[in-house]
Amino acid sequence: MKRRNLIAILLCASLASPLATAQETLRLSTTTSTENSGLLTQLLPAFEAKTGIKVKVISVGTGKALELGKNGDVDLTLVHARQLEDKFVLDGWGVDRRDVMYNDFIVVGPEADPARIKGGKDVIAAFARIAASGARFISRGDNSGTDVMEKGYWQTAGTKPAGSAYVAAGLGMGEVLNMAAEMRAYTLTDRATYGAYKAKTGLAILVEGDKRMFNPYGIIAVNPAKHPGVNYRGARQLIDWITSPEGQARIAAFKPAGEQLFFPTAPR
Repeated sequence: MKRRNLIAILLCASLASPLATAQETLRLSTTTSTENSGLLTQLLPAFEAKTGIKVKVISVGTGKALELGKNGDVDLTLVHARQLEDKFVLDGWGVDRRDVMYNDFIVVGPEADPARIKGGKDVIAAFARIAASGARFISRGDNSGTDVMEKGYWQTAGTKPAGSAYVAAGLGMGEVLNMAAEMRAYTLTDRATYGAYKAKTGLAILVEGDKRMFNPYGIIAVNPAKHPGVNYRGARQLIDWITSPEGQARIAAFKPAGEQLFFPTAPR
């Protein structure tokens, strides 16, 4: 009898072990800038090793990243469009938003610079000159954080390139930079993605340093009250880690080609 009981216990344990050892996963929607720049390759392996949680990254524009959270298709989101983030939280879709880091936007284009904007620090004046020159401008056109900022700049400038001079690509930042290079056009980009594509595209930084080009990032957990199936516990672990001294130090240490591309902002 004792032998049969022992065999039964061992059999149950062997059947249960695949479930017991299954790796916990976490679904993160984020912007193309954090993916294309290589930042997540710097951050996520350290988090996964520390927690045993595997992070599945879905890299899209900010608008789509938040929509995935609203639908409960991800557990948390890391994005850069503060107005959209605040609305996401205010509408009850997200909780526990934290500041993570910032970088900045820059206007890039061909070295020839037909609009003559090189060296300027006023993004609105630069946009007005681009429109007046008839030079081509490539827009993300995807409701990303970059796209939202760009549309705001055109609105403030009170003008916009006409007809075929304005191309709404509906693509991620890396693809848009490639298009701008091929078409000898201007575009607005975050500095981190530009850094990753600079050698490939040959585009030049033409306008930088305007305080209106400040680009903060926030991380938000999907509200478990709206979507009980989300991995809220895992989301909080990643939020706590990325805003911890260890996570923030890794962000600061990310310096491809020796240039720091993101600057930590989590309160200490």
